[in-house]
Amino acid sequence: ELSNKTNELQAIFDSIRDGIAVYDHSGSVQHHNLISPQLFPTETLQGKTCREVFHSSVPSLPLVCPVERALKGERVDTTMIVEREGQENRHLDITATPIKDGHGEKNRVLVFFRDVTEKRLQEMHLIQAEKMSSIGVLATGIAHEINNPLTSVAGFAEALQRRFRDQPELKEDVRLNDFPHYLEVIVRESYRCKGIIDPLLSFGRKSEGIAVKVDINMALEEILELLRYQPGYQQVRVDHNLKPDLPRVLGDSSGLRQVFMNLLVNAYQSFDGPGLVEVITETTDNGMVAVTIRDNGRGMAKNIRDRIWEPFFTTKEVGKGVGLGLALTYNTVKRCGGEIRLESQIGEGSQFTVLLPVWQG
Repeated sequence: ELSNKTNELQAIFDSIRDGIAVYDHSGSVQHHNLISPQLFPTETLQGKTCREVFHSSVPSLPLVCPVERALKGERVDTTMIVEREGQENRHLDITATPIKDGHGEKNRVLVFFRDVTEKRLQEMHLIQAEKMSSIGVLATGIAHEINNPLTSVAGFAEALQRRFRDQPELKEDVRLNDFPHYLEVIVRESYRCKGIIDPLLSFGRKSEGIAVKVDINMALEEILELLRYQPGYQQVRVDHNLKPDLPRVLGDSSGLRQVFMNLLVNAYQSFDGPGLVEVITETTDNGMVAVTIRDNGRGMAKNIRDRIWEPFFTTKEVGKGVGLGLALTYNTVKRCGGEIRLESQIGEGSQFTVLLPVWQG
């Protein structure tokens, strides 16, 4: 009976998904469950001391070590980061609880190790997403403020051009010989700046989620124009073959702009140096508009392809990507009644194909 009860308790002990270790009154591991060695392969084996996990560089750390504090009767909740060479850092929540013996002399300690790495990364990604959202609002506001004076500059320069055309005597004043050329440059460069700002304003407009007729070619041209000025993207050559008279699709205009922005940014970021991105639009035999975005960058392994649509999954460092872009892309395309396909091989690049139903009207 005692043996059965022991086996039952051990099975319960081992079935807990957190790492568990019991330390004796001297701070040495007395028991551990199956998860503990997965987190600490050697440090929580029987007979090892708390020093192995919590303070390997010094023999004792009574004010910090959760085991030493718990041996004095204190319940301790803390966190730690486990750093191992060649592996990703792991974030752990630690709970150390004293186990008092009948005489109160030789206390033991029950320690829980909970791996919260994914939770911490998601929290950091959400913080970064909030930052990016704020930056987007700020950038749109700045673009709007710049757009207004640019409109005035271009308008007044064009008014002066008309005055030169309507009053030929002005051309006879040698002091004004260079003015028509200067005005031409001012107008041209003003509209070039507006050409940069307008796609940013279009992209920053809040999505209402309303299905409208969308010109896919125009949306792609706006986004390509916007990306053309991004630092670090100048080494990437873009070839586009946009089908003339492409049928409109029915969908969320702002949402679809976000879709193509995400896919194109991913394509641009697949290179460490020069590269080629191809953008193709066409119609299919079954009444769909197909948008293909292809790059000859690094490509993706199968384990990455299998998880590419998951929220918060990213291969980028924290701060360089929040892992939401492709998840939102997938949801937006599905919401518009379309589908999205991925083909990719390591070293050969990636190809995303977005299929959207043609507007029937």
